[in-house]
Amino acid sequence: MRAVHQPIRHRVTRFGRAWLQPCRYAPNKNEGFSPPGRPLRQQLLLALIALTTLVFLFPTPSHAYAGPGAGFAVLSSFWTLFVAFLYSAYAFLTWPLRHLLRLLRRRKSSGKAQIKRAVILGFDGMDPELAERFISEGKLPNLAMLQEQGTFRKLRTTYPPISPVAWSTFMTGVNPGKHNIYDFLARDENNYLPFLSSAEIKGSKRSVKIGKYTIPLGKPQIKGMRRGTPFWYWLGKAGIFSSVIRVPVTFPPEKFSGVLLSGMCVPDLKGSQGTFCFCTTRGQGDKFREGGVRIPIERNGQVLRSYVPGPDDPLADGQSRELRAEFEIRPDASKPQAQITLDSERFTLGVGEYSDWIPVKFKAGLGFSARGICKFYLKEVSPEIEVYVTPVNIDPGRPDLPISHPVTYSIYLAKLFGSYATLGLAEDTWALNEKVLDDDAFLAQCYSNHDDRERMLFDALEKTKQGLCACVFDTTDRVQHMFWRYLEEDHPAARDVPRDQRPQVIPELYRRMDVLVGRVMEQIEGDTLLLVVSDHGFKSFARCVNLNAWLRQNGYLALKPGKSESGDWFEDVDWSRTRAYTMGLNGLYLNVKGRERQGIVQPGADAEALKEELRAKLDGLTDPSSGQIGITNLFDCDATYAGPYVDNAPDLIVGYAAGFRASWDSVMGKVTTQIFRDSFPACCFQTARSQTKSPQSWTSRRQS
Repeated sequence: MRAVHQPIRHRVTRFGRAWLQPCRYAPNKNEGFSPPGRPLRQQLLLALIALTTLVFLFPTPSHAYAGPGAGFAVLSSFWTLFVAFLYSAYAFLTWPLRHLLRLLRRRKSSGKAQIKRAVILGFDGMDPELAERFISEGKLPNLAMLQEQGTFRKLRTTYPPISPVAWSTFMTGVNPGKHNIYDFLARDENNYLPFLSSAEIKGSKRSVKIGKYTIPLGKPQIKGMRRGTPFWYWLGKAGIFSSVIRVPVTFPPEKFSGVLLSGMCVPDLKGSQGTFCFCTTRGQGDKFREGGVRIPIERNGQVLRSYVPGPDDPLADGQSRELRAEFEIRPDASKPQAQITLDSERFTLGVGEYSDWIPVKFKAGLGFSARGICKFYLKEVSPEIEVYVTPVNIDPGRPDLPISHPVTYSIYLAKLFGSYATLGLAEDTWALNEKVLDDDAFLAQCYSNHDDRERMLFDALEKTKQGLCACVFDTTDRVQHMFWRYLEEDHPAARDVPRDQRPQVIPELYRRMDVLVGRVMEQIEGDTLLLVVSDHGFKSFARCVNLNAWLRQNGYLALKPGKSESGDWFEDVDWSRTRAYTMGLNGLYLNVKGRERQGIVQPGADAEALKEELRAKLDGLTDPSSGQIGITNLFDCDATYAGPYVDNAPDLIVGYAAGFRASWDSVMGKVTTQIFRDSFPACCFQTARSQTKSPQSWTSRRQS
């Protein structure tokens, strides 16, 4: 399959480079922080000549394209390519004028510049204490060199210290009260249900019914919920070009003078944050707790059939109908392998082997379709057949949702390097937690995505000789989440693995990142500023806390008559008798009258008194099985944050002690009978209590 597609890729790549240059992805050597080398008068003259020539050659007016539109199953591949063509044509026709404006702005801002380029490497979750330990042991020579040449500082992180909150502060320079991100999830005050805190996707407001179809009139609406302005926008205003790759909470992408590929919080084609499927001949089995679906494989002689679940049909008349893409499996009787056929794609996998990214098309009728990409992993071929399929990612080469600025940037990268993961949480931690993937399969997935990110970074470094180049790597976060347990002597998720047999995954992870830093240092010049930053540190947690269970046992939350527990998202909660509830990783909310739809707590003095009462009772909450303190502090959001969006914050932020974290039941608004329990999934997390468990930053100003 690779031999067939490779020549086509090279031909399109050369075309891709040519059509993107007018979009200013390949800035000339005079862009950036320092004054241009060519005299400004000469550049202005050349630009005016080019502008005059284009006016006579192309007298028809052109219009800017505002974005590729939103919708999982309504934007066909034809429209995607058409939009890319329009954007490129617009960029080409307006380039001389934009270049003139950029030259004028840069001349004003760059007279006293001391550096030509800033390079920021973001290592999500890299722990400062562990990094210092490995540096002292001589395992990270490049970071040690960077520490000697520049500085090493522990930085203060956000409340709470979780990725979407911290990275939002990183890019905007403001506290959550001004950027509006407090967790991965926020809640709808009308129905207490969660929604993604960073973006809101709504269907078209108007539609028309034709027979059995309901046709949306207009594109769905995507609204970014993060507020504040990223610093690269202001750089662009000063005429400074930026390349920004996979910084979290940049979906939907915003316009600025540069290129950007969105990171964490980009959904899959279903609109979720990642839903894998596990196809098996073993029957239905237990339902996965979160993150995946189990799909039966049907036998028909030597051929087995299953399907990849897709988005809901947008044309269904008021009904939820899942689109599906069927595939066939033909096991090899003589070898531990199987041939898989999906539409026109046919490939053979051995047991324990991933496919390349496979295009998948979901047909909705009337010519509408949604396109994505996914990978297949053959887990078992005998005696049963089991196939894992990654979440269906938005296809970067034919995006049905805006995942980059400009729209052509994701296409450019796909033509240059081939397809790549676009899902914000592309490393499938849930599949590992559910034991669908083993450690080796999960690591292979992580490092495959990491290698793609490295290629993007070095391409950006090559193109962005002056200006800003920022790239965030998620590998450090995902791998530590799942393998920190092996660093602990008696972690409940690693008790079955003898100490001398535990894999050295995290030391190898830090070594890889150190090698990456070394490669970047070789690429940069003396007038480049290099920063290596992380958003939070890491600590193990072996015990989980369900605060909804505590609230119920202490009279703050009530269930419906006859119920001892509640399902997900407060299914069985009696709001008429509930004063407080919790959802998300760190948020605790009051059921305030006039704010929540069924609120009963009077705002003002009553609400303030209830907050103080909860703080007094929960601060120092002790795990009865060990006598250890599980909660060390609760932060009043009104006092902690400042800004126009404080009203959207939880009422209290819960600070957990090292070794403790909110249980997933609590995160999902479930009420159980047990407050404390062991953490059996592999996942580990940093605490919200102590900001000494903080991110770190190496900075280096290389001398000429």
